[in-house]
Amino acid sequence: MKWYIDSDRPIYKQLVEQIELRIISGVYTPGDKLESVREMAMDAGVNPNTMQKALAELERMELVFAQRTSGRFITEDLKVIEEAKKNLAVQEIGAFLKKMKKLGMSRNEIVALMEKIEEGENDDDHIKH
Repeated sequence: MKWYIDSDRPIYKQLVEQIELRIISGVYTPGDKLESVREMAMDAGVNPNTMQKALAELERMELVFAQRTSGRFITEDLKVIEEAKKNLAVQEIGAFLKKMKKLGMSRNEIVALMEKIEEGENDDDHIKH
């Protein structure tokens, strides 16, 4: 699986976000066993300590749990996954609305444009430059 790491933000936070997204989107399913910290770190091209920090944060978020001798697993608590999904959606929508308001768009304009795009009516012929 491809990892995307940039130098703009702390690496462990980027790892947390990417693993969280994989859990929310179903790439990792409830109860799945994760690879070892070393394997995941090697795959992502990061220091094992950084991956350990990311996994510890995911444990704190209750998306991952550790079993002493068996490794780490994805939570089987669907409510936790659903709550993480909702929180991520709220963050994304908030950032989107902030950007649209910076463009000077009103709530009604944003909603109307979203509806047009969803209906597939906003091809290049409809965009005004």
